[in-house]
Amino acid sequence: MLKEFIIRGNVVDLAVGIIIGGAFGTIVRSLVADVIMPPIGLLLGNIDFANLFIVLKAGAEVAGPYATLADAQAAGATTVNYGVFINSIVSFLIVGFAVFLLIRQVNRLKREKPAPPAEPTEKDCTRRPGGATPPVARCAPAFHHRPCLPARPAPRHTRCRAVPAPIRP
Repeated sequence: MLKEFIIRGNVVDLAVGIIIGGAFGTIVRSLVADVIMPPIGLLLGNIDFANLFIVLKAGAEVAGPYATLADAQAAGATTVNYGVFINSIVSFLIVGFAVFLLIRQVNRLKREKPAPPAEPTEKDCTRRPGGATPPVARCAPAFHHRPCLPARPAPRHTRCRAVPAPIRP
């Protein structure tokens, strides 16, 4: 029973997705930290986003100020690492956009062909013996087995309704 569960397509697809997702996360993390954020930091005045932090409490071993986040953490300082948080937000946006593009493509591939147009619910009863063109009746589909007759004032209890003939100048 366990073997059947594991061999099912959904479990294997899930495992492949997790493995590829982990590898993709590593690539995106490197893209953000090594490619995207350094030029942005350079444009903003030579800022390294990984080293943006606020010291809440100085370390017991060495008092601040600290040049880098690594120095502050080595000294035992309590910090709010908002630069690392900004990097995480950028990573999340990139992963979210990539997943959006992937799902959009999958939905395009799964999209069903449009259904053929539906048959009309009413049909013109235009076939008449002798080719006469009096006003015609429009009948519900259930009555198409009957011959088409010219329209005449019908009692209200019938299912056909009269259609007036076109007015010719």
